[in-house]
Amino acid sequence: MEEGGYEAICKDRRWARVAQRLSYPSGKNIGSLLRAHYERIIYPYEMYQSGANLVQCHARPFESEEKDREYKPHSIPLRQSVQPSKINSYGRRAKRLQQEPEPTEEDIEKNPELKKLQIYGAGPKMLGLGLVAKDKTLRKKDKEGPECPPTVVVKEEPAGEPRGSPVSPGAREGREELRHSPEPCTKMTMRLRRSHSNSQFVDSYICRICSRGDEDDKLLLCDGCDDNYHIFCLLPPLPEIPKGIWRCPKCVMAECKRPPEAFGFEQATREYTLQSFGEMADAFKADYFNMPVHMVPTELVEKEFWRLVNSIEEDVTVEYGADIHSKEFGSGFPVRDGKRRLSPEEEEYAGSGWNLNVMPVLQQSVLCHINADISGMKVPWLYVGMVFSAFCWHIEDHWSYSINYLHWGEPKTWYGVPSFAAEHLEEVMKKLTPELFESQPDLLHQLVTLMNPNTLMAHGVPVVRTNQCAGEFVITFPRAYHSGFNQGYNFAEAVNFCTADWLPAGRQCIEHYRRLRRYCVFSHEELICKMAASPEKLDLNLAAAVHKEMFVLVQEERKLRKALLEKGITEAEREAFELLPDDERQCDKCKTTCFLSALACYDCPQGLVCLYHMDDLCKCPRSKQYLRYRYTLDELPAMLHKLKVRAESFDTWANKVRIALEVEDGRKRTLEELRALESEARERKFPENELLHRLKGCLGQAERCVSEALGLISSQETGVPAPALTVEELRAFLEQMNQLPCVMHQIGDVQALLERVEAFQAEARAALAVAPAAPGALQELLERGARLGVEVPEGRRLERQLAQATWLEEVTATLRSPRARVPLPVMRGLIQAGRTVAPSPAVDVAMAELQELLTIAQRWEEKAQMCLEARQKHPPATLAAIIKEAENIPALLPNIQALKEALGKARAWIADVEEIQNGDHYPCLDDLEGLVAVGRDLPVRLEELRQLEVQVGTAHSWRDKASRTFLKKNSCYTLLEVLCPCADAGSDSSKRLKWRQEPGLYRLDAESLGLSAQDLRDPGAVIVAFKEGEQKEKEGMLRLRHANAQKAAPPVPGPGPPSCVCGQPAGPAMLQCQLCRDWFHGSCVAWPRLGSQKPSPAWWEWDAKFLCPLCQRSRRPRLETILALLVALQKLPVRLPEGEALQCLTERAITWQDRARQLLASPDVAGPLERLAALRHRLLHHGDGDGALREASRNEQTKVSVENGDAPSPEKNGPLPSELEALSAALPRLQGPVLELAEGTRRPLEELMMEGDLLEVTLDEAQSIWRLLQATRPPPLGLFRLLLELEQAERRGARARGRDPERRRKRRAERGDLPPLAKEELEPKRSRGHEGGDPRDSPTAGPQAPGDS
Repeated sequence: MEEGGYEAICKDRRWARVAQRLSYPSGKNIGSLLRAHYERIIYPYEMYQSGANLVQCHARPFESEEKDREYKPHSIPLRQSVQPSKINSYGRRAKRLQQEPEPTEEDIEKNPELKKLQIYGAGPKMLGLGLVAKDKTLRKKDKEGPECPPTVVVKEEPAGEPRGSPVSPGAREGREELRHSPEPCTKMTMRLRRSHSNSQFVDSYICRICSRGDEDDKLLLCDGCDDNYHIFCLLPPLPEIPKGIWRCPKCVMAECKRPPEAFGFEQATREYTLQSFGEMADAFKADYFNMPVHMVPTELVEKEFWRLVNSIEEDVTVEYGADIHSKEFGSGFPVRDGKRRLSPEEEEYAGSGWNLNVMPVLQQSVLCHINADISGMKVPWLYVGMVFSAFCWHIEDHWSYSINYLHWGEPKTWYGVPSFAAEHLEEVMKKLTPELFESQPDLLHQLVTLMNPNTLMAHGVPVVRTNQCAGEFVITFPRAYHSGFNQGYNFAEAVNFCTADWLPAGRQCIEHYRRLRRYCVFSHEELICKMAASPEKLDLNLAAAVHKEMFVLVQEERKLRKALLEKGITEAEREAFELLPDDERQCDKCKTTCFLSALACYDCPQGLVCLYHMDDLCKCPRSKQYLRYRYTLDELPAMLHKLKVRAESFDTWANKVRIALEVEDGRKRTLEELRALESEARERKFPENELLHRLKGCLGQAERCVSEALGLISSQETGVPAPALTVEELRAFLEQMNQLPCVMHQIGDVQALLERVEAFQAEARAALAVAPAAPGALQELLERGARLGVEVPEGRRLERQLAQATWLEEVTATLRSPRARVPLPVMRGLIQAGRTVAPSPAVDVAMAELQELLTIAQRWEEKAQMCLEARQKHPPATLAAIIKEAENIPALLPNIQALKEALGKARAWIADVEEIQNGDHYPCLDDLEGLVAVGRDLPVRLEELRQLEVQVGTAHSWRDKASRTFLKKNSCYTLLEVLCPCADAGSDSSKRLKWRQEPGLYRLDAESLGLSAQDLRDPGAVIVAFKEGEQKEKEGMLRLRHANAQKAAPPVPGPGPPSCVCGQPAGPAMLQCQLCRDWFHGSCVAWPRLGSQKPSPAWWEWDAKFLCPLCQRSRRPRLETILALLVALQKLPVRLPEGEALQCLTERAITWQDRARQLLASPDVAGPLERLAALRHRLLHHGDGDGALREASRNEQTKVSVENGDAPSPEKNGPLPSELEALSAALPRLQGPVLELAEGTRRPLEELMMEGDLLEVTLDEAQSIWRLLQATRPPPLGLFRLLLELEQAERRGARARGRDPERRRKRRAERGDLPPLAKEELEPKRSRGHEGGDPRDSPTAGPQAPGDS
């Protein structure tokens, strides 16, 4: 800008002068090069920042908001799958309308841009996309025709892939590739261009700036919004078509304005054991570096790690077992938790100050004064790492020390920044990544930020590094930023600790947290005051440091309370803040945990602030606010004084200790005198110092020497074993006792013990030099040596020889014993014990014998296991042979035993099958199914099983066929219920209807007949119960008809008792069942379709008979169909309850049919039938009756001819009236009754008709009786009218929806797709209230039921 800006420099050609000011070497082309770089890199960014590139764009004249609102996939190829032109350099947009060939592998290898083409989004890295080209031979040979462009499909990562938590800042290396697929792309995140077939395709490619479509080869298409721009219309203009992905200025601005995504790590979904995680980690590292894990140099891993962090093109996902609670999963250090007994070496480590479970609670550690177990600070955390797993730049909570111990595994690389440069590091990171800190100001506290140490050092931040190997500690100091990563699979443990010098840093950290409004882990004031309240428990160094901090604390508290008093707040009350949870004593403003004091309000009891934010509590008057304090200002100085006194009184004690330890006066002190000095230091809480350590060490050594000496001496006297010492240790022990600066009286006894040990050594050498002694002699020598309490080298040799002899005796007793067979675990135990004894020829022979026997036994066990688990089962004879051969092995074989048991079960099963098949009756289906289930589970091949399976399958097939014959679709009845009489037919209607809403309330028909599961197996019981059920059904139906006859006919619409199957009150269009005489809504049941019948002037033949779904429970097949089922039943070698019930039903139907035929053939009925037939003939052929019905009948014939293809012209015949219109027109002219029957003749017919309606069988005699009874009554005009109105409403609804179910059924029947359905199958599966017409539109008067006059 000092030279006038870009335009001025270009106008005056001063680029050479700019290069000179930038200290570039002089040259004739340096100015031009500098301008080219500026225009390519800096100038577009300046245009973006100023907003000048966002020029006013013209709206597309051919697109509307409605079009853009919804995206539809199409077949335009993706930009990545279109190869640039070989001729024109602007081929990316030129000749857009010509189909270009797909890129081949050869083309991709030649073009690095295609090879490295990837797509990335904001925030965490997305899956990289590469190209995979089809073979050139797959292209169409016809180059002129339009070729279907391939789509690009992204291979998605499997959903079960675990994700680590935390992971290194990247994702798994993107090896997923694009593949061409003939299917449309539905999962891409980019929008595709519209189809070539669109008529607006050519017009849509116009520039959004100049609104022109010329110079097509210089027209750019935005990958974000599909807008088009000329490269010379952009600001700044582009010299050529860019390669790869390009977005317009509007999309770039929108992307930059999006809120940044939060950084962080994902929690893993997969759980590992330590072993499985190690296997995964080693396999990943070996595969990644293509070499064994122990051969990968640390420098190579470090270089690759920072390369991946800085790369925006490569992603790698690793997993890190971080922040694992040691109290839950166990520590890597020995811990005295009582769960197991520790060895002496572990005991030493369990109490060591370097044990990370002990270090935070050492007396010199400030954290020991905090009662709670703070996870991660007082309780160690575990870390299981793998290669590239990292921990980001961070400092510890409360700026405390941290110590990290690497138990085992590959190294851990650390980077550290000194505490004095902490603020400098924060400033550099905020400067380099301002957008991250704008959205997350406390980003550095979240352990999610990595930055290359070289970048930090380049900005002046001092950084140190180290490689922590197994067995090494790494300690970080207060406010020392650190980060790092793992070189491979390792296991580390870390914890925090605080020393006296940390106290000032801890106070500064609280002030820093107060500015950041960050929550505290613990209260710093409470910690200082707790230590000050018990100064005698502090060592001198810590007491002095606490005194300084307490002094600062008191002065600051005085100042704050004085300011509070000046603001007029005088009310105060004492509060034990340490008893409150931390969340109830946090400042509402800065989140600091209050302890010394806090400000509260009587009117706002939920509010609380520290005294630093006394103005931010609430808007209430100061008189309502009051001070909550822990200590008064008079108590705090007293605590300071106690701390000061504690820091003195050390010099006198130190002089006495020095004289005693150095024996300056020539006199050794007694143990009591040394203990008195140590007790004085403990009582006065002197700090840990060198003199005290020496005193304690001297006392400890003396006491241990006395204890060990007493133990050795007492073990000689009492025989109680004591911890064994070697001879060298005994000599060293005696020397140690002589050198200690105290008097001990046990030195003489130890000297005598050493002499006895040397004498035993000589005797043992003599015994081992001769021939091998007997086990008894060896045992006696060992017992004498054990009583000495000293371990001698000769004792080990004696033990080895004794172990050999004892083991050989045990093997001989086991193998030669006449008792039962030897179990395999016993043999394995002997072999395992034999490996622990010293080798010898006798031991080797016994081991070989045991191993051979075990191998043979295991081979037979495996063979038996294969027989038990094999899919191809073996016959019983094969298994019996295997069992017989295995009995010769002198070992106990569990699998052979299991095979033997299975064979016994198989033989018992075969016996059961033979017993059933040889019985007097065919077996029941339930018995056969049980046998089949048992036989399938046996690991034995049973020849009878296949036969039983065939019989069971045949029985099921018959039952399925019978179910299809009888049961309606989606019927709520079982086949057995339909075949049995309805013994509860006389129940109240409301109770009969409840079975739909309350399953189980209405009993099954088989149960109502009194048949149990055992009774169903007895054919005689089924027949007797069926006969009794018939009579109950008939009597119950008569009672029900009588009860329903008392109801209003038809019921009055409106509130009232429930009716119909829906349980709702009566409505305007109600139908009465001809059997039970109950009333039902026309919209809830299936009614007879008069329109689907052939119109006839003989109205008594109209099928207007309505039976409710409670009375007509099945399809009611014809008797001929049932007889065919019975023939198939006779061929079954299996008995079914349904078969017995079907035979009873058939017998009942045939009996009724015989009665009906006899009655119809009687003179009283045959005469009326003949007169009725003559009347029907006269109505149809001699002009009597209604002309509309005859015309409708002729129309029916005409329609048949039309359907056959002989379509008459509409000019000749005129429009054909529909059946419903013809029937409706003929209703007023119907006359009746047309026949009269005597009461004695009519009543038997009605009783027979009721019994026939109870049958779930269709019989022609029932239809004849129904027509005869209809002819003796007046025409039921109300019923006809209601049925026609219901059918008309249904057809109108079907036409409104564009489908007529009746016509569709007829068309399908004509095509042969299905036979015409029976009446009961035409029941609609939809809601009658909406599709069958509103019942309120029907006439209010119900139909006149026949037989009710």
